[in-house]
Amino acid sequence: MKTRPIGIFDSGVGGLTVVKSLLARLPGESFIYYGDTAHVPYGSKSREELFKYANDIVSFLLSREVKIIVVACGTHSSVTLPEIEKTCPVPLLGVVKPGARAAAQATRNGKIGVIATQATVNSCSYSLSINAIEPEHEIFSAACARFVPLVEAGILDGKETRQAVEEYIAPLLQRKIDTLVMGCTHYPFLAPVISDISGEGVTLVDPATQTIEELIGILKQNDILNDNEACGTREFYVSGNEESFYRVGRLLLGDVIQKVDRIELD
Repeated sequence: MKTRPIGIFDSGVGGLTVVKSLLARLPGESFIYYGDTAHVPYGSKSREELFKYANDIVSFLLSREVKIIVVACGTHSSVTLPEIEKTCPVPLLGVVKPGARAAAQATRNGKIGVIATQATVNSCSYSLSINAIEPEHEIFSAACARFVPLVEAGILDGKETRQAVEEYIAPLLQRKIDTLVMGCTHYPFLAPVISDISGEGVTLVDPATQTIEELIGILKQNDILNDNEACGTREFYVSGNEESFYRVGRLLLGDVIQKVDRIELD
């Protein structure tokens, strides 16, 4: 059981931020990553569509005998995970609650900004999770529709990217936030630009870091942590164009990605 892989999924390359943290903390763990690139972006999809995608991906990962599934997607963590975890035979871990805990700890003035997809903003998942910890904190959210396409295209800086960041971040800065949650796993790849525009007074929260810390706790609690010192195996699958994912994924993760296979689950 300990040597079974960890399942990880997202709409595209965004979940690689979680993979990056995983590799840094648990290099001995094997994992299977699924990027649903045929349906990216998720932010504008209906609940019915999101549940179909999630069920198909979880079924695929379970067929590969994963020991735990990390929902490395803010949209799925907000919308589908609360229902799917009720019947999933292995532990499921999302990114929203870890990100909310990190934000609640980081803020100094109790004013927290959240940037995410439209579906995540509509769910109010971050506001509810943060206020469950600290009811007095004020949460201000912004849906950033242009971010995911930019990251999927590998456009991580430049005029277009900076204009988009300024457009979405400015209203939150006017609210005097001192903490900003990157509530979609694609967004940390834009962190240098977001940080530059937000300024030194704003702490950026990447939920991936806290998610992996909580993953370690779950693995230890269930006695399924792989303590083998050898590097684990890494498998990458997509539902759409494998060449595009390979190109952008290598830009984000380097030679960790050796091969990408396409598997359509529809």
